[in-house]
Amino acid sequence: MGSFEQTFRQRGVNIAAFCKDFNDQTKDIKEGIPIPTRLTVNPDRSYILTLHKPPVVHFLKQAAGLQKAAMEPGKEIAGKITLKHVYEIAKIKSEDPTMETKTLQEICLMICGIARSCGIEVVKELNVEEHKQFIVERAAIVEQQRKELQEKKEAKMLRTA
Repeated sequence: MGSFEQTFRQRGVNIAAFCKDFNDQTKDIKEGIPIPTRLTVNPDRSYILTLHKPPVVHFLKQAAGLQKAAMEPGKEIAGKITLKHVYEIAKIKSEDPTMETKTLQEICLMICGIARSCGIEVVKELNVEEHKQFIVERAAIVEQQRKELQEKKEAKMLRTA
């Protein structure tokens, strides 16, 4: 039995009812999108299921067209987004219960900080031709990093064999 089931049983939560509620509330969400979820179990064994918006990093990677963030943030730029992207992400995240006490400006600043920590540069506007060139150059860097990682893994496997 998984820890998920075990925890629910210990608290007397009806697993089938929870699964039905969760599936009903997430039926319109595209598969693979991370949805932070909070479950509050009441003394009478009823529960409150709260679904949050996807994490900021998910939106940032989506806006920048990235599969993953920079391996060395601060040393490399993995992608670029505009201030408009930041604003649109902030509008979505402002609907989260955890953000209800923050202004849109505070949320935008938080998003800019998270972008920086992921190696995503926030720019005023993107020049289409420059961005195309950046994407080509970035693909070469990512491929090189992937090869280096693979070599390190293989070297480590040889040492442990």
